[in-house]
Amino acid sequence: MAIRLEKGQRINLEKNNGSKLTQFCVGCNWGAVTKKAFFGLSSSIVDVDLDLSCLLFDQNGKPIDHIYSSLYRFGDRNIGLPNGKLDTLDHALHHIGDDLTGDQGGDDGLDNEIITVDLTKINPNVNSIVFFLNIYNNNDYQGDFSGIPYAYIRMYEGTPTKVKEVFAQYDVATKTDCAGMRGLILGKLYRRNGDWKFAAIGDAYPDRSIVNTLARVMKDYSK
Repeated sequence: MAIRLEKGQRINLEKNNGSKLTQFCVGCNWGAVTKKAFFGLSSSIVDVDLDLSCLLFDQNGKPIDHIYSSLYRFGDRNIGLPNGKLDTLDHALHHIGDDLTGDQGGDDGLDNEIITVDLTKINPNVNSIVFFLNIYNNNDYQGDFSGIPYAYIRMYEGTPTKVKEVFAQYDVATKTDCAGMRGLILGKLYRRNGDWKFAAIGDAYPDRSIVNTLARVMKDYSK
């Protein structure tokens, strides 16, 4: 049975049979927003662009790698942040690509953005990996997390196109402290005594740009 994560909860990456969870997907699922008009007599679909990202840190809290949408071209703007990319340098983590709309016809059971993780390949200098979520600022949707249908993040065994078994899930849309917020620090994978563990963080912020969230993660969540 999948673990329903709550804010601040810490778990071991251990399956029911006692084996370690080393290869899995971190996925985010959400739906487009239906906008009512003309006293509810008509409606339209508003695309919702959420961005699932992560930063990787060494034991001193120094950022040593990252994954976020390649559409973010920070290096071109010379603001001290690298351009987005979809693979870590060690190829242990891979982002399947940016989803710009969300599910258009109801929940299809698959996640819209996914980062695959293989802990057996990860750089030994990586001590923690922080996952976070942002609503893209230039998108048509100007609301917050609470207005997005069935937004959640989960860890599961399988592939981007087939879920084998869900290990843990954190529901975003149902959290009252996500109302009015557009940036969310989801959780952290971290090493402890040679094993990998996961902490559900669940801290939400009114960040209007991923730049704000990146700075926040590096300052407050790197250790």
